[in-house]
Amino acid sequence: MPADTVDVDFIQPRRLAGGGDPAWITVPLHDACGWSHGHDPLAPCVLLSSPDQQALLRVEPDLDGRWWTLQHAPAPKRPAWIANFDARTPVEIIAAFTDALTDPTADRADHKDPRKPLLDAGWSAVYRNSRLISPDGTVRVEADEPTGAWRVDIALRSFRTLLWQAHFSEHTPPHLITAFTAALADPRPVARTAGPSSLPTRDANLITVSRQEVPATQVASALPDRVRALAARRAAAPPEPGLPARRTSGTRRTR
Repeated sequence: MPADTVDVDFIQPRRLAGGGDPAWITVPLHDACGWSHGHDPLAPCVLLSSPDQQALLRVEPDLDGRWWTLQHAPAPKRPAWIANFDARTPVEIIAAFTDALTDPTADRADHKDPRKPLLDAGWSAVYRNSRLISPDGTVRVEADEPTGAWRVDIALRSFRTLLWQAHFSEHTPPHLITAFTAALADPRPVARTAGPSSLPTRDANLITVSRQEVPATQVASALPDRVRALAARRAAAPPEPGLPARRTSGTRRTR
């Protein structure tokens, strides 16, 4: 393999690709979206706070627990809410949620149905559409109709051993959950450089791994390109009434 290329595994479906690099989420939040960073002196974790101090993302290494926790304070007409993601949740799927959260043009009153992207992708609905199951049977998405809370379970066999889970509490904005379910059903592969040994399964009946030699510059530029795109999105948005125009930061990497 030439020295200026990198072996990259492109994996489908993305939900079985493993967690990936947390920087795919934390760096854009800090460098492009203006979230401030801190740390818990008593624990090996990362804390990121939104510019308005309404949202707090806690990233705490725990392979068997909820690595990612996003808490949002009460807002007008919406009580506080919380979202959790386990360590093996692919960062690309979590990023769809955080990208929607930080989108300055998003309609906060949008009541999209999180089921729609899954139904459009051919998922099966049971229990009066309160539960949806992926075509390969590895994912179960369930809504608690009385409360509006949602749960996502990913497993290989009969859901006895879960690979990862995501939880969205009551009052989580529906358009954010819909962004997550759309990414969950997205058929496009995701890239991994750690090798197939790091995947939760190598069952050829469940995943497809395509290894390609990719220019090292392309691999190195993927995150900076993402930061620039999100920073441009933020810079292009009009300032909120009564607030000064926002400044965007550079693309330095802080973790």
